[in-house]
Amino acid sequence: MTFSSIPGLEEIKSKLTATVQSNHIAHALLFAGRPGALNLPMALAFAQYLHCQNKNGVDACGTCAACSKSLKYIHPDTHFVFPLSNIKNDKDEERFRSDILKQWRSYLLEQPFGNLGNWVEFYGGEDKQALISREESRGIVRTLSLKPFESPNKVMIIWLPELMHPSAANGILKILEEPPPQTFFLMVTNAAEQLLPTIISRTQAVNVPLLSDVEVESYLKKNHSVEKTRLEEIVQMAEGDLNQALELIGSEEDHHQEKFKDWMRVCYENNYIKLIGLADEFHEMDKLAQRNLLHYALGMIREVLLQISNVKGISRATSAEGKFIGDFSKHMALPKIESFNRLINEAVYHLERNGSAKMIFMDLSLHLAKSIKS
Repeated sequence: MTFSSIPGLEEIKSKLTATVQSNHIAHALLFAGRPGALNLPMALAFAQYLHCQNKNGVDACGTCAACSKSLKYIHPDTHFVFPLSNIKNDKDEERFRSDILKQWRSYLLEQPFGNLGNWVEFYGGEDKQALISREESRGIVRTLSLKPFESPNKVMIIWLPELMHPSAANGILKILEEPPPQTFFLMVTNAAEQLLPTIISRTQAVNVPLLSDVEVESYLKKNHSVEKTRLEEIVQMAEGDLNQALELIGSEEDHHQEKFKDWMRVCYENNYIKLIGLADEFHEMDKLAQRNLLHYALGMIREVLLQISNVKGISRATSAEGKFIGDFSKHMALPKIESFNRLINEAVYHLERNGSAKMIFMDLSLHLAKSIKS
């Protein structure tokens, strides 16, 4: 992946290329960003830049032998560690690892801006939580003990190190502090606060923010044909998450506004019969639509907070949403908003880990109803 294929984030790209040009590269970089940030693509582009044989001041050439391999994620001196949920501990483990690496490369080619949920779904590991096993630390040390094959540099990309087994995290501390010459660790995290302090202290942070609405809109206009009203709705719902925006383009229009209004009215009425019916309705939606509804709900709670705080200048609500937000705000207060935000985020967490959608939405609805009336 080249830097030019990543929208926006020009300042970060410039700083990364400058470190290479000046030969002041930190041996361990921590690409940190919230879920939805393009920190993995940024790490992949930096790895390609390190290997490129004809790099310039702003990007890899994209055409040399090293770039040709990097663009397919098959460069022999770029190594990957990533979460899995079904590692086999038997005589077929070596074959399994070879197969899963092929799937990982295919995944990066097909969904370069994807997230953990996309990856787990891609290789069919939805039945268990994805983790980086304790055995991986031995694999990292073993891999990096070898000399580079083609490039002057060796690159180890560790995606989501916060999902490392504690033994694996502790197992890489020594090599992370004293790596072999011309070896670079690129750690990509969505939850830096969950990492061991000893890992954070050994890395240099590269903070990757979410994209701006303008950057998301510009990318979608350039690469996809979307009707203007729908485009504005997608940009609003994506909130800087390009992967979310691309998923919304690929899905049918979900009419979250009406669903959310009906849902909140039933919660306010505390009508258990209707809540059960809504839980059944939400259960029948596909997983993407369920997730999008919850993200839309979080966006509306944000708008309610802005309304009661009288900070409307940064509102993202459409004119059609304005009246509902105004009416709903009359029944809300800061403690209720805090409760709503926590409850919905917990529901997102459980949904992404393949909990029963019917139970998740029913439980969430009951707690929201109780919170509104409190």
